[in-house]
Amino acid sequence: MLAANRAALNREQRTVQNRHVISAVLLIALAIPISMSFWIINILYSKLTNDGFDEPSHIPPSRWLAACIIPIPIAIYGFRRNTLSLSGAIFGFIVAFILILANYCFLINLFTFFITSSKASHFRPHLKRKLEEDFVIGGRRNWIQVLCNGGMATHLAILYLIDVGSSEMPIDFNRNYRASWLSMGVLGVIACCNGDTWASELGTVLSKSDPFLITSFKRVPKGTNGGMSVIGTALSTVGGLVIGLSHYLTILYFADKTLLSYAPPQWPIIFYGALGGGLGSLIDSIMGATLQYSGIDNEGKIVSHSSLAVKHISGRNILDNNSVNLMSTVLMGLLLPTISKYFWPLL
Repeated sequence: MLAANRAALNREQRTVQNRHVISAVLLIALAIPISMSFWIINILYSKLTNDGFDEPSHIPPSRWLAACIIPIPIAIYGFRRNTLSLSGAIFGFIVAFILILANYCFLINLFTFFITSSKASHFRPHLKRKLEEDFVIGGRRNWIQVLCNGGMATHLAILYLIDVGSSEMPIDFNRNYRASWLSMGVLGVIACCNGDTWASELGTVLSKSDPFLITSFKRVPKGTNGGMSVIGTALSTVGGLVIGLSHYLTILYFADKTLLSYAPPQWPIIFYGALGGGLGSLIDSIMGATLQYSGIDNEGKIVSHSSLAVKHISGRNILDNNSVNLMSTVLMGLLLPTISKYFWPLL
């Protein structure tokens, strides 16, 4: 009886795997005609709107094809790893599609964030389950969470696509101001997301002592919104630095070599990625400590709702975690390019 049950379970697993393979093949098969359709529409639009003086610009078919195909395995991987729900995978596909069309640097930033944050979310889940009431392994982000984390980056990428076009431009605020500003904005958003994820997912379980509440510097239980530790702060900075490094290497590979020769050194991108991760995590902690409710229940787990059985620790019940993430990314999408345009020549 037990052997029969195992055989049936194995058959069911193989059937599910075959369905995933068939779905992936169908999606890739559909991606080619869809990408070609987008390319043809883009060419026609460029010709119709051309004033006769400038050569009409259009996105090459290879870019359309890449934008349609590359997000597919990312979305499937996130869904199968339980990092993304179905709605999260669909919205993640849309976000990746837009970022690829605009700039390959944005894609590599997103890919680096997705892989490293997924690994961090699966790190020592048995310890996180003891700290949080609503803990789910992998996080399983839905469309709202994807939108709150990637919405600002997508918005900036659309502006980049409209204003600059589909290209990889080195950071040069003197010659390519708009492209540089928007690129640093996307970098700031994704570095903020990665830094905050590293701090919350890794810092909580790696730190041996309880964190300090950023508004009062009093010790609070692990998992409290607004709690900061030395390890968590260092991890948020390193998380942003990894995003900056990925952006820097992608620019060196894809950007036009002539433009790179005239542009200032690009290595400060790594430094600004680290700044985006650390500063973004700090902003997130301040809002979490003041605008998010944190309490502890009878089992010693951190909860985000108030009741008679919950002891209040910090914050007010104004924003949830998704709202805080959205506000943090919007602020970093505006702050990092503003800071970098003034201090880049000094580095």
